[in-house]
Amino acid sequence: MRIPVLLAAFVVSSVYAQAPANPLSSDVKAAWKSVNGFILKSAEKMPEEQYSFQPTPEVRTFGAILGHIADAHYLLCGAEKGEKRELVAEKTKTKKADLTAALQDSIAYCDASYDAMTDARAAEIVKFFGRDRTRLGVLQSNIAHDFEHYGNLVTYLRMKGLVPPSSERRQ
Repeated sequence: MRIPVLLAAFVVSSVYAQAPANPLSSDVKAAWKSVNGFILKSAEKMPEEQYSFQPTPEVRTFGAILGHIADAHYLLCGAEKGEKRELVAEKTKTKKADLTAALQDSIAYCDASYDAMTDARAAEIVKFFGRDRTRLGVLQSNIAHDFEHYGNLVTYLRMKGLVPPSSERRQ
């Protein structure tokens, strides 16, 4: 009788030892890292001369999408932080190096929000476009926005004969 009880205690403690301390915010942070890895690799893959590529006049150029993503990071993570930043990347930057730097800076700005997130903090209410939202909900909106525009980048890359990062063969 004593061995099954000890075995059960070992199994339960092993399961809890493997679970992250903040499973909800850890999952969101993992999604954040994933999508931004794809976006940064897309920015690197597209040649400089294709940053002005625009499939139709009604849509953004490849570079403008990257600028828009960078600006949105400041808007969305700023809402989680209770801060407002000037959004200038999409309208002022056109060069690959400038847009990549703007994107990296905006990701670092958001990293602070994701790094500070705990499951307890995730449930706190903040204002988001005039509505009450949880901090985690705001950060999830940021990820959804990034994935939406990563889809645009994928299409642009494919139109130029490039394989998107998420489709590359895994090593």
